Amino acid sequence: MNLKYLDIKEEVAKAIKKNKPVVALESTIISHGMPYPQNVEVAKKLEETIRDKGAIPATIAIINGIIKVGLSEEELEFMGTDKNISKASRMDIPVIIAKKLNAATTVAGTIIAANLAGIRVFVTGGIGGVHKYAQQTFDVSADLQELAKTNVAVVCAGPKAILDLSLTVEYLETFGVPLIGYQTDELPSFYSRKSGIKVPHKVDTAEEAARIMKTKWDLGLQGGVLITNPIPEEFAMNEEEINSIINKAIQDSEKMGIKGKELTPFLLSRIKELSKGESLKANIALVLNNAKVGAEIAKEFCNLSNF
Repeated sequence: MNLKYLDIKEEVAKAIKKNKPVVALESTIISHGMPYPQNVEVAKKLEETIRDKGAIPATIAIINGIIKVGLSEEELEFMGTDKNISKASRMDIPVIIAKKLNAATTVAGTIIAANLAGIRVFVTGGIGGVHKYAQQTFDVSADLQELAKTNVAVVCAGPKAILDLSLTVEYLETFGVPLIGYQTDELPSFYSRKSGIKVPHKVDTAEEAARIMKTKWDLGLQGGVLITNPIPEEFAMNEEEINSIINKAIQDSEKMGIKGKELTPFLLSRIKELSKGESLKANIALVLNNAKVGAEIAKEFCNLSNF
């Protein structure tokens, strides 16, 4: 790759070179996921949580056409306040870079950038997946395809609850993405610890997760690993209640004709409104919890790689 497109923060670059644990973070949660100033506060808290666990955070974004791997405080503030920041998935990245624009990276976009920089662990809230009624709409997130072909492990609280979870699991299986429950036998569903869907594999420790990652890539099996970590019990929302809210939000989106890239932001915003802010509290709690687990996995992966 031409390095003129990539700017790795010095602290992050040194850690990667010395095989120290680094955890990638997306920027969509800053620019499109939460209101200001809460978005910037959460971004800083995420980085702080990863540091407290002994790893180096690398928040990723595209600024003035450059992929930034690790942001300064000023850049975090910019991503949280500028009104002209778009979203960058695989299809958008070359256009945004060529036009020297600004964009927050989605899960897929962050996986790509992390891989380019040599970062193997990425923490997010929830991944995209197969949307409800995808049989008619063909609405399947690019996150799944990126997981299928790019060597980055993603730690999340499961697919976003607005999705068809059963079809998302089937899609992951078809494309050979190991789906792992972290200390759980059941697929977490973002706001809730339960989904009624059994995960194919379970690990009880960060070391187990790291060993699976290393084994997969040592075998030359391309693609990521999806590690699903349930929201802490005290922040989990009632499954029936949140499902009712989600169904109402989906009905509202259908009435308004909202589709494509606009659908997920609309649904998350509507769910926040219908839940009187409880969904946002849960979102913050789960992503901070994922940061702790991701940092532990990154440390264990580096330990294995050093032997």
